[in-house]
Amino acid sequence: MNPIPLPSHIHYELLLQLLERQTLSAVNQQPDRREQVNQIIITLRKALAQQKQLEASCLQTNVEIEYRWSLHGSSVESD
Repeated sequence: MNPIPLPSHIHYELLLQLLERQTLSAVNQQPDRREQVNQIIITLRKALAQQKQLEASCLQTNVEIEYRWSLHGSSVESD
């Protein structure tokens, strides 16, 4: 069976850092937009948590995972 391609965890981290450090500051005085950004952050954290659950499931069943850094290449990430 071929490895399952998944986004590298760094993709989530970079997005979260951008949203938390820069986007939230930019919309600080705009409550509606700030709430929208907070919802994006929550969604990304949930997505990462769900991916980690999938990874754990794969490990338990000896299914190999291949972390992807782009659509065209692959790279293995150690966590």
